[in-house]
Amino acid sequence: MNLQELRTLVDYHYWARDRVMEAVAPLTPEQLSHRIESSFPSVRETLVHFCDAEWIWLSRWEGESPTGLPAMPESTDLASITRTWAEYETRIRTLLDRLGDDGVARPMEYRTFDGKAYVQPFWQMLQHLVNHGSYHRGQITTMLRQLGAPPPKQMDLSAFYRERAARV
Repeated sequence: MNLQELRTLVDYHYWARDRVMEAVAPLTPEQLSHRIESSFPSVRETLVHFCDAEWIWLSRWEGESPTGLPAMPESTDLASITRTWAEYETRIRTLLDRLGDDGVARPMEYRTFDGKAYVQPFWQMLQHLVNHGSYHRGQITTMLRQLGAPPPKQMDLSAFYRERAARV
């Protein structure tokens, strides 16, 4: 993948994230933390995980290999998740600019939490991050339906492309 294709994927990723955040914004704190059987036990914890995943990959791309997740307080609310996620978005976009066309194919070394070493081109890791986001956006959609709340607006990649083309 080239730099422009990765920028488009990042645009899609945050476009879809914003649709999720718009859909969860009306939830009460009780609804956000309501226990639901899924990969993570609530909408809030799914959002925190989603955000944590970006922190993990950013840390790796910036030369660190974290050995665990950051400590997120139980009281993490939507406003703090939104602020943190906006910071990560800025960092990812800045990193893409810094890497440039040649850098996105560069292999990067990192270690998983258990210390296992891997080497992958940056573009594969970023593509994974976006795909991982799609997985959890789908879970949040299901969780919202189980809470009786409206789901997010359509988040399919094709919807993103159609919307983008309509703006041109």
